[in-house]
Amino acid sequence: MFNLTLQLNKSNLRARINDTPSIVIAIAFIVMILLSSSTSINAKIAFHHFSSLHRRLLFTSTPSLLYKYEAKQQQCINIGRSCAELQYNKQVPLYLHSSAFSKTNDCDTNTSYQAKAFATTIPYFPIYYNDVYSVNLPPNHRFPMKKYGKVRRIIQEEIQNHRKDEYSDVHCEFRISPLATVNELATTHCERYIKRYIDGQQTDTELRNVGFPWSTSGVNRSLSSVGGTLAASIAICERKREQQKIKQQGQNQQSITLGPCWSAHVAGGTHHAFHDRGEGFCVFSDIAVAANVILERYPDIVKRVLILDLDVHQGNGNAVLFCDRDDVFTFSMHCSANYFSKKEHSDLDIELPPNCSDETYLSTLQHWLKRLDKEAGHFDLLYFQAGVDILDDDRLGRMSLSYDGVRRRNKIVFDFAKRKDLPLCITMGGGYPKKDWDPILEAHANVYIQAYKYLGDNHI
Repeated sequence: MFNLTLQLNKSNLRARINDTPSIVIAIAFIVMILLSSSTSINAKIAFHHFSSLHRRLLFTSTPSLLYKYEAKQQQCINIGRSCAELQYNKQVPLYLHSSAFSKTNDCDTNTSYQAKAFATTIPYFPIYYNDVYSVNLPPNHRFPMKKYGKVRRIIQEEIQNHRKDEYSDVHCEFRISPLATVNELATTHCERYIKRYIDGQQTDTELRNVGFPWSTSGVNRSLSSVGGTLAASIAICERKREQQKIKQQGQNQQSITLGPCWSAHVAGGTHHAFHDRGEGFCVFSDIAVAANVILERYPDIVKRVLILDLDVHQGNGNAVLFCDRDDVFTFSMHCSANYFSKKEHSDLDIELPPNCSDETYLSTLQHWLKRLDKEAGHFDLLYFQAGVDILDDDRLGRMSLSYDGVRRRNKIVFDFAKRKDLPLCITMGGGYPKKDWDPILEAHANVYIQAYKYLGDNHI
């Protein structure tokens, strides 16, 4: 039986180096670039390893400075070349901001309108990942922490294998997830809760509800889980702004078709976090923070957000965080027999029975997306919580979808985004392997690979 509440009225590298270790790392970075192939993706990967290694060096040597550095990374991609800017400033929280097009003058200042216009016609798909923030959990812990790195490597290898082939016109980069700042988290979560978590002052009961022991590495992971989804959202908005400028500049010139703006985070989907508490392996809600920050910073780009949550569990935290909000619409389709805490009320909740099959699941999703398309009004940004714990192979899911069923689910979502001309931000969501990890890893990775190929196949 469906539980429905539908409210239709919701409306050049430059580095500032001040110490000897940094000089060593900078030299190592240059060597990495020289040894790598001439392709831009290898240069970008080398830069990210340099950036991550430098930050980890700082934090390892001076733990008290963990939240007292700011890293700003800007990548400008102009028809086959790239440049990046890295700056460190003390006394502010760490924040890594990436965008495909920036206002820096260090890039090719002679790039013509035609070249910029052409660049904006290419499908855009930056992918963020946070497995560099490793966390060592106790032995036999039930959360599959290592899946993030495994999934990212599958995605990266598959996409790299296609870049020179039929999908080479998709602008795709792999970027390390930044750490969210306290101010960004505070758009959604209680400041006292944020501080208590960062300082390791939570009670044993609170830690049990979340499911993780506290550690500084765990703090980094939680902040990067939010920061990566936010950075992916910012990348979309910056790209949209650039497209708007190109469109305005080209009003009297030949019309161009602007490419779709999608992005992804190989993490996140932490939809069980509430304003002042976490649960179910979720400390902060990455999608909620990202949506709130984007609505505040980019009112010219995003006025209304749709959260499409297809994890096996209800997106209960997001349901409460956006209760009675006209600018965010929450849609959760989940298993009716898989609540581990109080059932909440999203704007649209669809409950499906345990052991649900492919056809039941897919026909239900198709039906309600068609209803949303016709009745729920206009949206400017779509978040897809792409949990794969609906798989029959999932240890905690209680549903019976096949690998092909999950693949068809993804395509339904991608078709919806394309039909509505919606920028799409993908987050990972749940997936809990049994003894054989391969089915869950492959299903997770395929969400991102499938999106990449979809953009290549459907771009005109």
